[in-house]
Amino acid sequence: MSSSSAESKMALAKTVLSTIGSVAATTMLVRSIFHDYIPQELHEYLFFGLRNMFTKFSNQLTMVIDEFDGLVNNEIYEAAETYLGNKLSPNIHRLKISKPEKEKNFNIAMERNEEVTDVYNGQTFKWIWLCRQTQSTNFYNSMDMNSTLKSEIRSFELTFHKKNKDLVLNSYLPHIMKEAKLQKHVNKTIKIHTVDCERMYNLHEMWKPVNLNHPATFETIAMESDQKDMILKDLERFVKRKDYYRKVGKAWKRGYLLFGPPGTGKSSLIAAMANYLNFDIYDLELTSLRGNLELRRLLVATANKSILVVEDIDCTIDLQDNLANRATHVHSINGFHMQEHKVTLSGLLNFIDGLWSSCGDERIIIFTTNHIEKLDPALLRPGRMDMHIHMTYCTPCGFKLLANNYLGIKDHKLFKEIEELIDIANVTPAEVAEQLLKEDEVENSLKGLINFLYKKIKENEEEKARKLEITQLEFVDEKKENVENEIKEK
Repeated sequence: MSSSSAESKMALAKTVLSTIGSVAATTMLVRSIFHDYIPQELHEYLFFGLRNMFTKFSNQLTMVIDEFDGLVNNEIYEAAETYLGNKLSPNIHRLKISKPEKEKNFNIAMERNEEVTDVYNGQTFKWIWLCRQTQSTNFYNSMDMNSTLKSEIRSFELTFHKKNKDLVLNSYLPHIMKEAKLQKHVNKTIKIHTVDCERMYNLHEMWKPVNLNHPATFETIAMESDQKDMILKDLERFVKRKDYYRKVGKAWKRGYLLFGPPGTGKSSLIAAMANYLNFDIYDLELTSLRGNLELRRLLVATANKSILVVEDIDCTIDLQDNLANRATHVHSINGFHMQEHKVTLSGLLNFIDGLWSSCGDERIIIFTTNHIEKLDPALLRPGRMDMHIHMTYCTPCGFKLLANNYLGIKDHKLFKEIEELIDIANVTPAEVAEQLLKEDEVENSLKGLINFLYKKIKENEEEKARKLEITQLEFVDEKKENVENEIKEK
């Protein structure tokens, strides 16, 4: 009985193998005939026809997300590429990995024809990345730097149950866009952008970026703790109030004015704000611009989640000139009248809080000055400069922070004397830091700082005496002039 069963199983196996071989041979024959006798132009048409025939009996729906929407980038494609980089399953066989020059993170993405399964709200979504070759005469992707990709059309296919169509359009895709945006922000390398005057007429190239490697943080800058807390709370409230700004009809921006003597840490505070928020910095030099038109173009070209900085505003623009007709000044060169364009106060104010200021979201504008008294009141009102931050001379609290940062100590027998001297010396945090760096030994470093503070106090007293003497002389001269005028009148 068992022998007969074994023989029947063997016969069945031979029949199955024979059938598989016949099917395979038939398939190869059909494939050969298909390629040899059916024109190439009909291949794709027949393929899509067969696929559509099977699709009619399926409860699955597939959305195609192409890389480009006409001649512009498809934001959904870019978001999906970023989002799926963190959704790669352990079963995936191939990955794409890259690292741009000077960037700190690796970029991980799907490889061609790989499939990723994602679960959202308890529903399953399947993604596959497709790349199709086409003749370069019919398609040219100018964004591709690699010549092997210039004839390649790339797209994602998203497949899911038809019942989830509304979920995908109203919730899943917006979720992907939001998550991709957040992921890019967290992983990006902070950059500082400067104006490239030679490319002022190309919106994508008028700002030239370099990595910002400034180490300043709110923990390391020498400021009073209550002032730090006030700035941090203001920044945190600002980044969370997108809906509020939209509700009240205001552009989502915030203006800060940093004022105080040179060396009090204005630039370090800006770097600390950028590092805290993970915002890029755009350093705007107004004197390099030829007029208000270029100013507006630069604003449009700045990215969201950024800090726009105009340093020494009192030195870079004639802020008392608030008339638009003073935008051009006529001068003569070799008998020819030439027009010299410049940025005006009216153009700057419109740049800050006029219609052009709404061309972007989540932006911070920072002005710095050593002389706040020179600024036009129109620039200082709330809505333009929302917070005025006074950068002061070094305080005992600031000294302790610097000593901890530079020397690694929180207390020392010389601290009391140094703190008493700092209270009257009027020295900046930059001057204190410079003295702390001069010696390797803690004791020598602190003694050097004490000698510097005594010298600084003496210089300040001599300067006060000199100014007092000048004032007295001016008073005497004025009195003498008045007496002489009275004698003449008599």
